[in-house]
Amino acid sequence: MSVLDFSLFSKGGPMMWVLLAMGLVGLIMFIERTLYLHRGQIRSTAFVDGIKNILAKRRLVEALTVCEETPGPVAAVVKAALMHADDDAEHMRFHVQEAAVVELPALERRIGSLAAIGQAAPLVGLLGTVLGMITTFLAFSRGGDYATANALSAGMWQALLSTAGGLMLAIPAHLAHHFLTGRLRAIVRDLEWAGNEMMRYLLTEYRAKP
Repeated sequence: MSVLDFSLFSKGGPMMWVLLAMGLVGLIMFIERTLYLHRGQIRSTAFVDGIKNILAKRRLVEALTVCEETPGPVAAVVKAALMHADDDAEHMRFHVQEAAVVELPALERRIGSLAAIGQAAPLVGLLGTVLGMITTFLAFSRGGDYATANALSAGMWQALLSTAGGLMLAIPAHLAHHFLTGRLRAIVRDLEWAGNEMMRYLLTEYRAKP
């Protein structure tokens, strides 16, 4: 009998349907977050260098237009620095940090939910295991000395398959969360570097040029 056979799934009891629903929700969130973070990650070094080249020609409006047309949080932070290019360092840093704070919640959205699915899946599987054992002991009590293997096997199937289902969902959910967290950290590092580098350029080289 194949592991993917639906008859095995049905023997797992009601908790298997809960695990299936959690798996589908987790898969949708993983795909959505992967695509969103992929769109938000750009080559920050090349982007910042391009903005510097534009600013070297004193074309601030053109640099702002490039930032507006570029997706992702890095462009938003650079834009915040450019909009306050004439401010002092303290005010410029405040607005850059404010732009970063605005962008971070959108980057972190639903990643925690994926971690919650990975943590809850084994518990749901354990609940299915307990329900399966209860079913087995009920079969024992009703069958007395003549409880058949078929009567007892239903509860054992439910217990084993629920445990397996919970682990089969928890493992990829944890891996998916680790993958997305790594992508998020990379974007945050780019965000911090781009903001600091643009501030440094505006406060030194840009203002030093006539």
